Amino acid sequence: MTPLARQLARRIVAAGPISIADYMAECLLDAEHGYYCTRDPFGTAGDFVTAPEISQMFGEMVGLALAQAWVDQGRPTRFTLAELGPGRGTLMADILRATRAVPGFTKAARVHLVEASANLRRVQQQTLAPVKAIWCDSADDLPGAPLFVVANEFFDALPVRQFTRDPHGWRERQVGLLDDRLSFGLSAPAPIAALDHRLGDTRAGDIVETCAPARPVIQAISSHIATHGGAVLIVDYGGWHSLGDTLQALRAHQPADPLATPGEADLTAHVDFEALAKAAKDVTVSPMTRQGVFLERLGITARAQALAGRLSGTTLESHIAAHRRLTHPQEMGSLFKVLAVTPVGSPPLPGLDP
Repeated sequence: MTPLARQLARRIVAAGPISIADYMAECLLDAEHGYYCTRDPFGTAGDFVTAPEISQMFGEMVGLALAQAWVDQGRPTRFTLAELGPGRGTLMADILRATRAVPGFTKAARVHLVEASANLRRVQQQTLAPVKAIWCDSADDLPGAPLFVVANEFFDALPVRQFTRDPHGWRERQVGLLDDRLSFGLSAPAPIAALDHRLGDTRAGDIVETCAPARPVIQAISSHIATHGGAVLIVDYGGWHSLGDTLQALRAHQPADPLATPGEADLTAHVDFEALAKAAKDVTVSPMTRQGVFLERLGITARAQALAGRLSGTTLESHIAAHRRLTHPQEMGSLFKVLAVTPVGSPPLPGLDP
């Protein structure tokens, strides 16, 4: 058992099985043993690679899309440029580099990073130096100014609860102990009013996931944008309308048993973009769009061709592979989706036209 597994086992013995959400929260953010609090998980030396680590082109496209939204909304002379869950800071660094060519953008921007991990804050500071970023504990802490924010692979790490449809209501999937080992189990069946709307499109045995922490985040940001202007760009893997078990673990770039090494593997679940869209009030929500389509609309292929002209050999091969990985339907192009929120009456974010 890992140290965190022993800690969880003691908790379960004392108080009974815990929800999937509680398990995820402990595994990812426990102050002493949590995954994000004890390591740098990104890149080839870590457990997974995100789009900004694959190629600078991703950050360039995202940055220029946000910059165009800033232009479309009248070029506010002071605004917040923010990222939720900024990883190593690679995406923000690429955004700032790409947008230097947009007159007035970087001068007006005040960079804010919403990050819970002290360890990752140190990495982000090194990546972004000499930029003077401001760190926030939550989206509620962002200042009252026009807000242009990106959330790339942020919502997938928020804890989810899982409920299995039962002839007598719903049974919550939980983590308990079986023969002194962490094991999945189910609660007793009960009616759950919050899931009444799913009774018509599920059958016995179907699993529905809910993500309570996502709702206040998107509500806070959409309320901010409705009041002050700006845009939020969400990029993540998932789909529209939750159905099925999507909890997964990744360790050393390979799928792993979510219960095998708590605190030492990344845990995520697919994002329900429908729930995010419904939680955003008094704003315009874009159509959910595949990442590959979004990037192609922004001109990533032309950018890839321009960069390829200066490359050769294995560097060129890696560049071509990176473009394919970001855009191809069989790779990240279809699995990852994009959603944007903008003020009512503002032009849509580039690449996400209805």
